[in-house]
Amino acid sequence: MTAGLPRRFTAGRALLLGAVLALAVPGSAYANTVAVTVKTPGATSGPSASSSETSPHADCSSGLLSGGGINQALGTGAVNGNHVNGTSPSSDGSTEYLGSTGVVGTDVTHWLGIGGSGGQVNSGFSSTPYAMCFTSNLINHTQVVMNKVSAPTTGSTVGLVTATCPASTRLLGGGARTTPGNTGSFKPIASFPTFDNSAHSYGAKAAADGETNPDSWSAVGWDNNSNAANQTFAYAICSGNGINVSGVNVKVRFSEVSGPTAGSTGLKATVTCGGGDGKLVSGGSVTTTSFTGPASGGDHLNGSYPSDSSANPVSDGSTAAASWTAFTHTGGASSPNSETDVWALCADDGV
Repeated sequence: MTAGLPRRFTAGRALLLGAVLALAVPGSAYANTVAVTVKTPGATSGPSASSSETSPHADCSSGLLSGGGINQALGTGAVNGNHVNGTSPSSDGSTEYLGSTGVVGTDVTHWLGIGGSGGQVNSGFSSTPYAMCFTSNLINHTQVVMNKVSAPTTGSTVGLVTATCPASTRLLGGGARTTPGNTGSFKPIASFPTFDNSAHSYGAKAAADGETNPDSWSAVGWDNNSNAANQTFAYAICSGNGINVSGVNVKVRFSEVSGPTAGSTGLKATVTCGGGDGKLVSGGSVTTTSFTGPASGGDHLNGSYPSDSSANPVSDGSTAAASWTAFTHTGGASSPNSETDVWALCADDGV
């Protein structure tokens, strides 16, 4: 896991992110019409075989996705095989956006929480997806922008890719995916809000606490082994075209805790949208260092999800989620100097 995504990837840190939208119109009285309902079907068991994956989905019966998340159960004992392979939008709950880049979907309502296994499996493995079902009197259409890179193809290296929202739109959330999902060691270790500008190294540096209006979402893939077929995907969930969002501000909240450092251990970090920040609308994830890899090659993500302030996942149908939690985990080896980071994105449309 790595240190300092708000600054840049640095050695020994695990990061998890989310993002928040906040609108402020000085001197004006308004009511925020943003609302989010969290939908989840509960846990799906598996994977039950090594180097495989499961792809459960959460769906919005009303509202549009502003993002989504995943939380995993690890089973009993010091088992390190369960890890996140993807947290990403879907057109129908099964089909993935893996083809041509650019705007790949509009008004999407399905979210995938894809769990993968390494060499170890446990009967207690499961993955729970979460969909953030967003409504707003102002932002009534959304679009998904996807970008991808054929990397990393060399072992113990990373692949970074950034998806940027169209001009005059607002970033609402994002996700990450790595393929193929049957190699065991390949996984996304970063998924975070950022900016397509030089100050943020054009997506290589995450948005920091208090920054506003990030316009991009980055993902980082990591593999201990070499594989020419590896691809890393980033997804940005953006407001629809033709909507005047000039008054909407995206305000990033961030928190960090030290660890985990011992092998076969996990740690959670939580950040909360404060008063005046608006409604929690999305979240993300990271586990990497200086683009050379995590502090330990087995470091991975086990969760990035909407929660209460004590890191407990919210239940299906919740309309009061105000926090986002990052759940990071070491592999079998120790991970010195690791830190766990989490971001939250909160929205106020000012209508």
